[in-house]
Amino acid sequence: MKVYISGPIRSCMNVYKHRFERVQKRLEANGHIVINPATLPIGLDEDKYMPICMAMIDAADAIYLFGDWRNSRGAMLEKAYAEYQQKAILFDD
Repeated sequence: MKVYISGPIRSCMNVYKHRFERVQKRLEANGHIVINPATLPIGLDEDKYMPICMAMIDAADAIYLFGDWRNSRGAMLEKAYAEYQQKAILFDD
C-alpha cells in the first residue's frame, strides 16, 4: 500500500524530520511504499506546500496520522481530503 504521512511540521520544526523518518522506516519495514512530505525543501512560502501535499495524497492509498494530528491545521485538512477521496486512514498507536 502507498501511505502518505501526515502530522504537525511547523510546530515541531526541530524534530519533525526525525519523527517522519522513523515512521517511514517502520511502514517500509511492513512492506508499504511511503510518501513523506518531510522530504520537501524548507523555505517555500507556507501556502505553496499544501497543493504539493494534496497531490502526494492523490498518489497514496492511505494516510498515516500522528497522534497529535489535531494540533496541525494542515494535517486536519489532509485528513478531510483523504476521507473525501475515500482513502484508508491509519492512526498512530
